[in-house]
Amino acid sequence: MTLTPASATPATSPSPTAPEVSEASAGNPASAGAGANGTAPAPSPLTREELGRLYRRRLNKGRAVLGEMFGGHIETESLGAWVFTAEGRRFLNCGGYGVLLTGARHPTVVRYVSEQLNRHPVATRVFLEPQAALAAEALVEVSPPGLERVHFAGSGAEAVECAIKMARTQGRRHLVATVNGYHGKTMGALSLTGRDVFREPFRPLLPNVEHVPYGDATALEQVLLRHPGDCCVVVEPVQGEAGVVLPPDGYLTRVQELCRLHGAFFVLDEVQTGLGRLGAWWGADREGITPDALLVGKGLSGGIVPVSAVVATPAAFAVFDRDPYLHTSTFSGAPLAMAAARGALAALHEDGLVERARVLGDELLVGLGEIARGHYGDGLREVRGRGLLLGFEFARPGAAGDLLIELAEQGVIANHSLNSDHVLRLTPPAVLSRSDIGFLYEAFDRACGRQASAYAISSEGGTGHA
Repeated sequence: MTLTPASATPATSPSPTAPEVSEASAGNPASAGAGANGTAPAPSPLTREELGRLYRRRLNKGRAVLGEMFGGHIETESLGAWVFTAEGRRFLNCGGYGVLLTGARHPTVVRYVSEQLNRHPVATRVFLEPQAALAAEALVEVSPPGLERVHFAGSGAEAVECAIKMARTQGRRHLVATVNGYHGKTMGALSLTGRDVFREPFRPLLPNVEHVPYGDATALEQVLLRHPGDCCVVVEPVQGEAGVVLPPDGYLTRVQELCRLHGAFFVLDEVQTGLGRLGAWWGADREGITPDALLVGKGLSGGIVPVSAVVATPAAFAVFDRDPYLHTSTFSGAPLAMAAARGALAALHEDGLVERARVLGDELLVGLGEIARGHYGDGLREVRGRGLLLGFEFARPGAAGDLLIELAEQGVIANHSLNSDHVLRLTPPAVLSRSDIGFLYEAFDRACGRQASAYAISSEGGTGHA
């Protein structure tokens, strides 16, 4: 799809006072034609055609097609809320699947990582190393009370795998997850992921796995009654890949109560929602719960070095304490990744980004919701979100995908939802400046204006066409 950007009247929306971040932290670029540092955009070592050929020959043909659908842009730089391309365009990055709450190249994270890179990036794993200990201490300090032990990994799925093994050491072998939940695509994590399109090509997966409707504590209780003392329950505080599905109030509290009543091991997957994404340090904080194991990822990287973690109670961690070689990984706790985690946590504290995510999220939910409803009317089923995890659910197939592509045309990167093709997601960073927000409103208004007529629902219930 190739469209010429059109001017649009800036959308009016509520503008509550949000805690501001410095221009250095926000990384707000000076001009659309410049690179991240205000100079010429970084060149690509490959032309668009060469890059496409290499993707098809060496990486993934489908991924090459997707790149072309989104305009064939070649990203070469990023800073703050912005991504820059080799041809000199800039894009407001409201995607990233929850990774970039601190924005790209946050100066605090860069400082921590740069210092470690120039000193000691990978450890021997024979001697003790201070960065892992300091990162674990910093993570525990912001975790729900009672979670005191940390195992670091490289990805969210690895954290899920660790939690499954942790539950096995406690004798819990019957896995319970939720319909449309998303926990990753390694074999154990995939067994928990609640959508068959990802699971079917790889069966048989782990045995003894059940999926219950999300938000339905009664359905969960029925499973726990059938398998007393044998279950590991894994849920998300908000289902991100299902399309930003919020549970009913009290759901997480009831899940914890049922797990304790029936002797189940309780895992809260906060890989996407944790560390400020929901406008609180954790989704667990909203109801004051403490699971047996909390899964952390995405934002823990500071957008620079992939890192994840399981933060657990001493009882859940006990077997790992007895045998340090029982569950290991070569790059687990690598000093460079630990420096990134420390930098990310420091940036969240220093810039007040958790509170900022709450305030900005409240504003954007209303402002963007008004724009979308104004254009789509009944073609927009629901706008929902918490913090800076926002979802727009459309009534008709194709609407979310077309708007996703149109937003890229207008200079905004958004997300699709892996387990819900009717939902467009926005996961913007908390370092958005007021000018960034103005750009987002105007681009979103233009994009909706160009796409809505094709998906408007008539009074007779049909679909209008442009």
